[in-house]
Amino acid sequence: MGAVASESAGNGGDGPTDQVLVQRAQSGDYRAFDQLVTRHRGKVYAMIVNMIHNDADAWDLAQDAFVKAWKALPKFEHRAQFSTWLFRISHNVVYDWMRKKKVMSEGELDDQMLDSSRIDSAAPTAPKIPARPDEQLVQNERRAEIEKALSQLSDEHRETILLREVQGMEYTEIADIMECSKGTVMSRLFYARKKLQTLLKP
Repeated sequence: MGAVASESAGNGGDGPTDQVLVQRAQSGDYRAFDQLVTRHRGKVYAMIVNMIHNDADAWDLAQDAFVKAWKALPKFEHRAQFSTWLFRISHNVVYDWMRKKKVMSEGELDDQMLDSSRIDSAAPTAPKIPARPDEQLVQNERRAEIEKALSQLSDEHRETILLREVQGMEYTEIADIMECSKGTVMSRLFYARKKLQTLLKP
């Protein structure tokens, strides 16, 4: 009952829960799986495009992730939410692609080299929306700065902060997706935030 309530909250109460749709899809109902794709493709694409910064490849990888999810669906045992399981598949698809393309991050900052005296604990890690329309240019420039800063994080740190800050996932969900401990997630998130604060500091 708890799992159903949790997943219902995740889809905003619009239509059947993920759990119900997964059960239907596991019984061969492709339309149910298509509903799952429609419900989650935006978030999957957003995570992937923020990781690789290429729209066309991101759509291809998202499609690949859903194909793999469909093939693996009979083995899904509902121990985790469907969305968490799907993000884990997407995570693996992205890292396999990066290894093949040899585009793993280079020149990432060393956690041990951070100068804590330069880090303002109150520094923002995201821009504030300008109050006036004529400040759109400033907003766009700030967004570009954030994207550049994110690109300087390691793949693990970047993915961790995107899953937490953009997707709003819990530490345990992120740990499940990235196949690491909750403590590792918290550590990566801490250093990712500090790096961004340092890189975005005026």
